[in-house]
Amino acid sequence: MSSKHQLQALREEIDSVDDELMASISRRAELAKQVADLKRKEDTISYYRPEREAEVLRRIMTRNPGPLSDKEMALLFRQVMSACLALEEPIEVAYLGPEGTFTQEAALKHFGQSVITSPKLAIDEVFREVEADCCDYGVVPVENSTEGVINQTLDSFIDSSLRICGEVELPIHQHFLVGIPLQDGKITRVYSHSQSLAQCRQWLDANYPSIERIAVSSNAEASKRAKGEWNSAAIAGEACSNLYGLTKISENIEDKPDNSTRFLIIGRNNIPPSGDDKTSLVVSVRNKPGALHTLLKPFYEENVDLTRVESRPAKSGKWSYLFFIDFLGHSEDSGVSKIFEILSDTNVNVRVLGSYPRAVI
Repeated sequence: MSSKHQLQALREEIDSVDDELMASISRRAELAKQVADLKRKEDTISYYRPEREAEVLRRIMTRNPGPLSDKEMALLFRQVMSACLALEEPIEVAYLGPEGTFTQEAALKHFGQSVITSPKLAIDEVFREVEADCCDYGVVPVENSTEGVINQTLDSFIDSSLRICGEVELPIHQHFLVGIPLQDGKITRVYSHSQSLAQCRQWLDANYPSIERIAVSSNAEASKRAKGEWNSAAIAGEACSNLYGLTKISENIEDKPDNSTRFLIIGRNNIPPSGDDKTSLVVSVRNKPGALHTLLKPFYEENVDLTRVESRPAKSGKWSYLFFIDFLGHSEDSGVSKIFEILSDTNVNVRVLGSYPRAVI
């Protein structure tokens, strides 16, 4: 058989597989509608089940035969699941905007392209929108691998009744962008969010040491300004480059190539165990010698893996602190329940911010 005939045969086989895929996806969507009908009859409020979606994605990655990578396969199924969920009940998600931010990218990564995204101007506004039931969920940044914790997010949890329902880990790649192609010597200023400027400090020192660095509210705002100023540049991600039609002078300029940001999904409901979970707490202790040791000792004794411990000043008085703690496990696990019992006997005030599936993709 000639190469031309082989190519034609392969294309026909691909067309046949595409037909099978469409039939299977349509069948899945029909089943999703049946699930929605059952939930309506049972008056089930929550159509979106984070623990169920995490279980499905893990199963897909475990059973993936290749040649696509586990992540690529999971991302494909993420979009199918998003479209099927939209048939059940469209989900609206508030995020730290404006449009084009990494937080919006994190929201779309977690919920898929069929979700309705609603940009907000500040982190506390995202919290208010979800608390007021104006949006189903919210997405906020909590920590960056280079620059550390986002204090405004932690502080917003102190007076909020919202729960953490999930997490997203997003690789952060920054680009040096201009509105029109320019000669390097004509760029006199660069706009970006303060976190992004910090993440690219060494690159700027080496390549543009004399230009003015101006921190603005978001990388999207930086991109808007750079687009309208002939002598300005912006540091922002791929989404901003596409959204505002900017030209890349240099790509991936972050000082650390493994730079990533962790985002939290906030909502109003507790999440059942998924089999691979994380729990977040806020803890207040009396300011006395050994207080932190007393707090952390039960986790060590129960062999629970702590992933983060952060302190923040408490509003109750000078030199009083709250501790934000993340650990592997669910609040319903027997070992975790025992830790809570021990801490309650030592006059430690513990509030569970949420137990939720660990980031899958």
